[in-house]
Amino acid sequence: MALLPILRFPDPRLHTVAAPVAEVDDTIRRLIDDMAETMYEAPGIGLAATQVDVHRRVVVIDVSEERTELLALVNPVIVARSGEQVCEEGCLSVPGVYDKVSRAERVTVEALDRQGKPFSLDAEGLLAVCIQHEIDHLDGKVFVEYLSLLKQNRIKTKLAKKARITA
Repeated sequence: MALLPILRFPDPRLHTVAAPVAEVDDTIRRLIDDMAETMYEAPGIGLAATQVDVHRRVVVIDVSEERTELLALVNPVIVARSGEQVCEEGCLSVPGVYDKVSRAERVTVEALDRQGKPFSLDAEGLLAVCIQHEIDHLDGKVFVEYLSLLKQNRIKTKLAKKARITA
């Protein structure tokens, strides 16, 4: 397994729409493993392949306290959503930035697992938020784009300043 570099907002590659995975093979399973290692190391609770500059529809999520419930979603599609919740979100591609975003409270997602078998999952609360957040990445959208333009510009300025300081 390997740690993968995470793209940082406003990198234009984060706006690339990910292509569907034609077949879940060893390459995709290796990607899932590398993404999981990267997510845990960061540390985060979700990571989309787009964030590591691989533009395929693959997501890893683990919202468990023990970090022992890895969920891999290949070609995820939300087929139902209900309710509304506002949660403070953060993102590994936008380090140190947190803000409130409104999302569905419950979702049903269909995907393939790491073996290529189809499954359906009903999620609510934090898991539902995380699924929606990561699928947004696959669609080329970063959570800060739900915020006002003023906030987006402040975030870009803050991250650019931080990048100059650490360079």
